[in-house]
This record gives sequence, structure tokens and C-alpha cells, in this order.
Amino acid sequence: MPDRIFMPLLGLIAVALIAFSLVWPQGQGDRSWGPFGHTPVQQTPEMKAAIQREKDAAARRDAAARKAIEDAAQPPPPTPR
Repeated sequence: MPDRIFMPLLGLIAVALIAFSLVWPQGQGDRSWGPFGHTPVQQTPEMKAAIQREKDAAARRDAAARKAIEDAAQPPPPTPR
């Protein structure tokens, strides 16, 4: 392919990709600027509350598991004869 055709085509593709990157959804990051994008699902109050509940439940499960391990590691009390 001659350079006279290839280089302008490559420039056009580059400009199209840059324009596309400006309107592509931001995923879990910050909201896109201007009229593009929306508040990410993970940043809504309902989802933040659900994430916090899951973190709290995981902390409780972790504490219970640690307690069970500590209890299992202690020798049993002596039995009276």
C-alpha cells in the first residue's frame, strides 16, 4: 500500500480512536466528563451499603474463625477424678 494512502488512513484511525476513548464508559473508575457516562454502579449508595455489609460479615467470619482456632489450640481442662 503506498504511503500516500497509508499515512492519512493511519492518522484518521488514530483520531477516531482518540475520539472513541473520550466517550468510552469509565467502568469502575470516576465518571466520564460532560454528558458522557454515568455514576458507576459501585459508587451508588445502595451498592456502597451492600459492600460495607459484606465487609462487616467477612470481618465477623474472620473473627469467629480466629476464635475457633485459638480455642482448638488450648489444651482441654483437666478432668476431675
